[in-house]
Amino acid sequence: MKLTGLFKSKKFVITCEVGPVKGCCRNGQAAPSFLKEALGIKEFVHAVNVTDNQSAVMRLGSLAASVLLKTAGLEPVYQLTCRDRNRIALQSDLLSACSLGIDNVLCLTGDHVKMGDHPTAKMVFDVDSVHLLRIARGLNEGHDLMGHQLTQPANLALGAVVNPNFQPLDLQLLKMEKKIAAGAEFFQTQAVYDPRLFESFIRKTAGFGVPIQYGAVIIKSPQMAQYMNEKISGIRVPQAIVQEMAKASPDAYKDKAVEITARLVKEIAPMVQGIHFMPLGWSDIVPRVLDGLKL
Repeated sequence: MKLTGLFKSKKFVITCEVGPVKGCCRNGQAAPSFLKEALGIKEFVHAVNVTDNQSAVMRLGSLAASVLLKTAGLEPVYQLTCRDRNRIALQSDLLSACSLGIDNVLCLTGDHVKMGDHPTAKMVFDVDSVHLLRIARGLNEGHDLMGHQLTQPANLALGAVVNPNFQPLDLQLLKMEKKIAAGAEFFQTQAVYDPRLFESFIRKTAGFGVPIQYGAVIIKSPQMAQYMNEKISGIRVPQAIVQEMAKASPDAYKDKAVEITARLVKEIAPMVQGIHFMPLGWSDIVPRVLDGLKL
């Protein structure tokens, strides 16, 4: 099931992110936690994003994890980053994904290895996300990066990311236009906690003609919000939200997270074509956020 088909049929597309485990998954063993997490929200989302060694932390590969989700009856969005692969490996992995029944790919540049658990690892970054989109579109057209014909073309829906918080925003809009020209068919945004800022971004992208999903990272504690403001480039959590979370007792953080996220989603949903949740393990709150919202 391609997300592009859902967007074309005017569905309001809900996706949620899960992170693969740091370990092996074999038949006959207990279902991995990320699969259990995804199955818990199956009835509430159209697809589940599978992160690719997010924050440069080594985990089970996103392709294998995507296949496990597909086998369990879930629709995966296979995330693919440029950090760890050259152009040969990227093309091979895209063909592998298509051959294994994956329909949706989110093309990313990838986080710097200094963020992760192997900080001395050698980075590749042979291409960036714009170039990766162009490569993937070529595979869909039936040829590789060098123009060689494929025995059978790929058939992938291609997604990309955009950061409405970025300043100056015009540079991010320019990159967004480049991604569209390269083949991006839908976008998922970085987390935004200021509806007015998001509205300004949406107004400036009105003529781009591609579906946009609002990215919602769940604020799990005031400490997390402060960390994001201090350490995560391109995200700003307003102090009003930090203080609102701080007023709650720790055992009420999850309820407060539901309240804050639902409020933001309710205000921003009319501006976009879908929501992409990044719950960081709290996927069980997604149904609660969606409850009562007419999306």
